[in-house]
Amino acid sequence: MLSLVVLGAWVLVPTLGTFIDQRQKIAALEASVKVSEDQIASLVAERERWNDPVYITTQARERLYYVKPGEVVYLIDNDLDPAALPREQEPVSDTIVEKPTDWMPQLLRTIVSTGLSDTAAVAP
Repeated sequence: MLSLVVLGAWVLVPTLGTFIDQRQKIAALEASVKVSEDQIASLVAERERWNDPVYITTQARERLYYVKPGEVVYLIDNDLDPAALPREQEPVSDTIVEKPTDWMPQLLRTIVSTGLSDTAAVAP
């Protein structure tokens, strides 16, 4: 009896592993099909929008700045988001503060980096 159970397990375990592997592949392929169907639906909707003459006119006006004959268009140059605008400058102090700077090492670094650079200016 025990040998029959062992023989049955020995036969069924590889088959069960194959079954589980195939089910996982089927689930992955079904998910891929679902994603493809969603992409197709969005492309069909976009194609339908482009079949509408009003949408085409709107896109031409917004993207390419096309106008109808006789129309006057006003373009606003500074329509920036207020968050993108630079902050107000802080007040400048009346006191003069002298900061000690050592210009010699900076000069040497500049000369050395210029001498070691790979690019050279072409003489005219």
